[in-house]
Amino acid sequence: MDVIQLDQTQLMALLSRAEGHFLDYKRTDVAPGKLTRSLAAFCNSDGGDIYVGIAETDGTQSWQGAADPEEFNGHLQAFEEVSPFGADWNAEFITAQNESGYVLRINALKSRQVRSDSSGKVYKRVGAQNVPVDSEEGLQTLRRLKGLESFEEETLNVDMEEVTNSTHIIKFLVNDPSPTDPELYLKRQQLIRGGKPTVASALLFAELPQAMLPKRCGIKIYRYTSSVAHRDQLYSDPVTVEGYLYGQIYEAVDQTIDIINQAQFLDVDGLRQVRYPRETLHEVITNAVLHRDYSIQDDIHVRIFENRVEVQSPGRLPGHITLKNILEERLSRNGHLVRNINRFVDPPNKDVGEGLNTAFESMRKFNLKEPIIEELENSVMVTIRHQSLASPEQQIMEYLAEHSQIRNQEARNLVGIESESKMKKILQGLVGTGEIEHVPGTAKRGYAYRARAEAAAQEGNR
Repeated sequence: MDVIQLDQTQLMALLSRAEGHFLDYKRTDVAPGKLTRSLAAFCNSDGGDIYVGIAETDGTQSWQGAADPEEFNGHLQAFEEVSPFGADWNAEFITAQNESGYVLRINALKSRQVRSDSSGKVYKRVGAQNVPVDSEEGLQTLRRLKGLESFEEETLNVDMEEVTNSTHIIKFLVNDPSPTDPELYLKRQQLIRGGKPTVASALLFAELPQAMLPKRCGIKIYRYTSSVAHRDQLYSDPVTVEGYLYGQIYEAVDQTIDIINQAQFLDVDGLRQVRYPRETLHEVITNAVLHRDYSIQDDIHVRIFENRVEVQSPGRLPGHITLKNILEERLSRNGHLVRNINRFVDPPNKDVGEGLNTAFESMRKFNLKEPIIEELENSVMVTIRHQSLASPEQQIMEYLAEHSQIRNQEARNLVGIESESKMKKILQGLVGTGEIEHVPGTAKRGYAYRARAEAAAQEGNR
């Protein structure tokens, strides 16, 4: 096992960190069984670090290393009861300058499985606490978060004909390479159980799934007249898109693009229209519809601002998927939806597993910055920014190559930076390098800059 040496600066940085959602300190003499509680909690949540040999007292951390690494053998054996070494956790020893003994650092990873401590109890990490998960409802929620169970497999108390005799299932089977009876197809695909349609079958084939699953499967599209999401900045009432998933996805993409095309925002050259790659909007909305958590009573929200589009879908990232590996790893919360919608003619998820990668690549082709993916408290947000890949400085100089001057407000609108002070630093930096200068006679809100080359040309014409 590796031994890492910390210098004094690194040690002080470690000891200054407070316990939280991703960090736990334990004394060397902690009971191994109690220690497994923290490991299970981290593995069942978002992962984190456990330092054994650092004591926390009233918010203050102190080094209390073990004299010999072998003193941690009992702790390591206890961890093996939670999960095998290398599966959900790894470890290393830490020493520090001017401190004696060893500290054991455990790097706990977000597990694909539901992990329990050495006593068999299940915990999750909430803030700086290990919270027991002892109700069946809580365990079911955790299993769904892990991708071990999915709400799409739940049955609905509605007539089976809602999915076996709908126009969508009939049209689907007419175009299917192996046409068959609707009920037989749905049974083979495990979309009917015990004579009842599943959530997945309703979403795929019912005429109006929203009537069976209210507030769980709609898409709302908002247009704002600025860059902030205030209700008084709403341009009009939100557009609601319903229907079976295949049609809903394509309609939501079309509606979003139509609203964007109709919108005009004030820019340095007056009113302008903003454009985004259709492929990016399509893939992000498709991803939101197919991978959201349908057990949560909330709609997908598409918010259109003057400088970005936000797509927020209910549910956290499933299983072992994190913000770091989301473009490489594959895990579908709704496997039945993903597989069966891919069998439609012109499926919205043509390249299964590559949707977000396609979205990112399309933005680069448009010379726009890549989308930002965030995991919020109980949802995932993808922000599609209308910002050039060029640096703010480069964009300003390109603008001044065709215009005589630029003000702070105009520069902010140009590059998509909202902070006036941040833009002032950028402009002053260009002044410092001799690229631009103040336009004489301009002040306060009208304070403007021009390219030095423009100034030289004006001098030469006098």
